[in-house]
Amino acid sequence: MSGASADTAGAIAARRSGIAIAAVVAVTALVILVFGADAYDWVKAVHVMAIIAWMAGLLYLPRLFVYHCDAAPGSVQSETFKVMEGRLLTYIMTPATAVAWILGLWLGWQGGWLLQGWFLAKLALVTVMSGMHHFLARAVRAFAEDRNQHSARTWRMLNEIPAVLMIGIVILVVVKPF
Repeated sequence: MSGASADTAGAIAARRSGIAIAAVVAVTALVILVFGADAYDWVKAVHVMAIIAWMAGLLYLPRLFVYHCDAAPGSVQSETFKVMEGRLLTYIMTPATAVAWILGLWLGWQGGWLLQGWFLAKLALVTVMSGMHHFLARAVRAFAEDRNQHSARTWRMLNEIPAVLMIGIVILVVVKPF
């Protein structure tokens, strides 16, 4: 794919992503306005969808970095990884993160969970997960500028952090141990 057609494809992907995100936000806001407190389960469903998209990115992006480490800087393969990484972060992960946070806080407020121990512990783990997201975003920029400082082995190990955090978060939400 030539540079011009890649830019066009990127613009199309950005537009589609923006439309999809706007539609999700608009429909969720409408559901909240129409149903008020009865919207809880609908909002929770959208929250879970956002989390799934966010987690997919958090688990896939470091794996892309593992393979990107093996590509020579400036090669076609390296440039392809740069596009994939940038689009994953920009069009899927970051919007999903925002939706997950906003709706998660609404659910916590609406459900009366904000001061519960399990919710506060979950919030702490989600904050760490967001820190991982920002770390990976910086890594996308570093790879884009051909200045990655980590080995493929390091990226393999870092790939496990989101999974471990997810396990803790799911246990806290489902079991509510305290």
